Amino acid sequence: MSGEFIQALQQLAKEKGIAESVLLDAIEAALISAYKRSFGSVQNVRVTVEPESGQFHVYARKTVVENVEDPRLEMSLGEAWAIDHRYETGDIVEVEVTPKDFGRIAAQTAKQVVVQRIREAERGIIFEEFSSRESDIVTGIVQRIEQKNVFIDLGKVEAVLGPQEQMPGEIYKHGDRLKTYIVEVKKTTKGPQILVSRTHPGLLKRLFELEVPEIHDGLVEIKSVAREPGSRSKIAVFSKDENVDSVGACVGPKGMRVQTVVNELKGEKVDIVKWSVDPVSFVASALSPAKVVLVDVNENDKIAKVVVPDYQLSLAIGKEGQNARLAAKLTGWKIDIKSETQAVSAGDWFESGQFIAVEEMQY
Repeated sequence: MSGEFIQALQQLAKEKGIAESVLLDAIEAALISAYKRSFGSVQNVRVTVEPESGQFHVYARKTVVENVEDPRLEMSLGEAWAIDHRYETGDIVEVEVTPKDFGRIAAQTAKQVVVQRIREAERGIIFEEFSSRESDIVTGIVQRIEQKNVFIDLGKVEAVLGPQEQMPGEIYKHGDRLKTYIVEVKKTTKGPQILVSRTHPGLLKRLFELEVPEIHDGLVEIKSVAREPGSRSKIAVFSKDENVDSVGACVGPKGMRVQTVVNELKGEKVDIVKWSVDPVSFVASALSPAKVVLVDVNENDKIAKVVVPDYQLSLAIGKEGQNARLAAKLTGWKIDIKSETQAVSAGDWFESGQFIAVEEMQY
């Protein structure tokens, strides 16, 4: 090796963000293996590479003993004193054994090690970068589709959008730009594997964080998300500042903010409701856009009985029970809905519970 090799090594280390010492240590370790493999040596050896000149040296390490049994590993005290009188029994003496024809093998070995270590380091850097971004949004370009898996180019690495993580009815084509949610980053022998999703509730949350400055600034908080991908979702929001309307901030001027999110999700409807520490108010809000007359909550079983006007019953339940199902997911409460007529027939529904003023539901 030469000084030019060391200069190239330093430049590579700087460009790839790898410590030069890491590469030199790897080269030295590889040269030890190359020396033993090429010269059939069982000696305990140490290899050094001079960081300035690129010159290397091979040293045999021998233990000073009184009676030498294996001269490849041991040295008598007299032999040691011939080198330095300060050596004592048990000391390790290093004797240079650098072969004259070892240069070509050393250069080839060093090149292989550098290439391998740089590849490993790059994989490690990419893994660290993306593992720290789990539960975050990334934007990429669809590269190819294989066995229903969509491979997305994120620049430095590909992400995999599996069949279960794809939105129903969404069609992916080569060259499409997609926002996806990083579910998991795995370390594999071929480098980091990044698993992303278009169906995860976290995607909806992150999209609103991108679009709503009040959420980014911490004035408005998304308390919970309920989602049926590709169809409809609900988010519950809360304002930490009484002067900031949490729902209005998420809707945006003329509905622009929520519409941007809807467009990204290819038309998925999004209901934004006001979160409340009071379960009665929260359950009533969660059933929006339906108007609620009365809510009776059982704190122990987390069951809420809800009464709605007769003409609002189908809206409160939703198509195939979707609105009620999403409201239950959003609040964490089991919700039982009846119309006013049904509640009167049931008898005990109006005996307890809290009536809800109509203006409370205008979100």
